[in-house]
This record gives sequence, C-alpha cells and structure tokens, in this order.
Amino acid sequence: MRKFLVTGKNGQVGFELVRALAPLGEVVAVGRSDCDLANPDSLRDCFRSVGPDVVVNPAAYTAVDRAESEPEHARTVNAQAPGILADECARSGALLVHYSTDYVFDGTADAPYTESSPTHPPGVYGRTKLEGEQAIAASGCRHLIFRTSWVFGAHGANFLKTILRLAAERDSLKIVSDQIGAPTSASLLADATAQILGRLTHSPSADLPLGLYHLAAAGHTSWFDYARLVVESARKAGRPIKLAPDALLPIPSSEYPTPAARPKNSRLDTTKFRQSFGLHLPDWTSGVAHVLAQLLSQ
Repeated sequence: MRKFLVTGKNGQVGFELVRALAPLGEVVAVGRSDCDLANPDSLRDCFRSVGPDVVVNPAAYTAVDRAESEPEHARTVNAQAPGILADECARSGALLVHYSTDYVFDGTADAPYTESSPTHPPGVYGRTKLEGEQAIAASGCRHLIFRTSWVFGAHGANFLKTILRLAAERDSLKIVSDQIGAPTSASLLADATAQILGRLTHSPSADLPLGLYHLAAAGHTSWFDYARLVVESARKAGRPIKLAPDALLPIPSSEYPTPAARPKNSRLDTTKFRQSFGLHLPDWTSGVAHVLAQLLSQ
C-alpha cells in the first residue's frame, strides 16, 4: 500500500486532497502544529518519521499582501520548505507533487500563459513561489508541479465565500473588473491529482510524465463577473441578500490599490496537462455551482 504525506491538511486544497487520496492508500495528513513549513528541522523530522512514497504539498504562505512586509517568512514557507521536501524526496526516491500559482507571471500578456512563457512575478508572493518551483527542479527529485489560479472551495476562506458574506451585509459592493482568470475549485485540483496518482497505485511501474503543468478550470472570467454569478445564484436560492441587483459595481484595479500588484491576465493554458494526462477540465462555472450548492444548502 502506498503512503501519502499531505501537508496543509486544514487548507482548501489539503482538505480536499485527504478525501480524494483516501482510496489510493494510507494518507498521513499534517497541519502546522504537526509539521511546520517555517521550521526546517520540523519538516525533515516529519518526512522521515512518515517515510512516504508520495508527498503532496499544497501548503503555502498565501497572504499575498502581507508577504510584501514579511518577505523572509514567505520565502521560508514558499521556497525553502519545498526545497527541503524535494531534497528529502530525492534522497528517498519519493514522488513530490507541489502546487504553484499564476502569480509567477506579471499578467501583462494578451494570451493565456504556457509552461514555457517567461516568468516575471510582480510581488513577493509570486517570487517566492517561483523560487520554490526552481528549488524542486534543482533537487533532481521526481516531481509534478501544478500551477493553478483563483482557488476556492467549500472549506476555508476564499473570494466566493467573502462575496456571499458581503452581499448579505452591505448595500453596495465595488469589484475589480479588469483582472481575468479561471476560478478553480479545490476539489478539481484534488480529484485531478488523485486521478493521476491513481495510475501509480494500479500500476506501480507506470511512467508518469513528470514536470511542470498548468492545471486550472476551463474558461475565464473577471472578479466582477465571478462575484455577479455568486450573488445572483444566492439570490435565486433564496439566500437573504441585502445587496440590490444594481448595487454590484465594476471598478478598475486603479480604484482598488493593494500592497501587492495583481496580474491583470491570470489565464493559464492547460493544453499540456490535458494532452499529457488525458483528463477533461470542466468550465469554471461548474465548480462554482457545485460549491455554491454545498454552501447554500447549509
């Protein structure tokens, strides 16, 4: 039986990975109290005590704005920790699955980004995530790196849940309309990962096409249109909404300054992933509908 070490068990993706990987073998899921990515010794001890065949690492420092004032903390978690896991995997022969971000790009391109597009992170978060990718590649370990975008789920904090809350509390809302990307559900990331790793379980000698991939839902939208879909869906479901139908207003990024710059274009080209693994990536709206059904039924 294969043994999986999953970090960030209380995060959006970690929570879904524990569910999705359970049929494939023994899943040892750890959180910050069990395995602190900011503590290299804790991380090494955790790996060696578990002795995993596969490490799946969704844990990260994701406070994009706070990272601008905590660059060393962000670097420790997003760059140094994946490097340590990669070195341990290289030593033991384990496979490392790691998740990265659209923030490795500056978002100025007109087309979706491919895996070979030049990276140019606009802030600390993106730079440290890119450094994590580079540390994994340099380690020589067997690895899969999945860059994704705009992650959300029924578990944890995210944009979708924030909009639901604000729509019930406020008379009006202004949402940025000139940043585009693909909202990607944590369950899609977890299920796609499990589909791929399941091939190893059924055929231990399976030759997985390792390396870097873009993994995100199909299609794209703006934060404004995403928010409008969430609010309209909640209203149709009978959720108490204080926000009037015409009180959700689009604004440019310039009217919502943040400490860290956001990519205007977060679209990721997933052709390589789909062709390599033969998996269908559903439209972003289906993931939103699924999570909303879970949240609105509570």
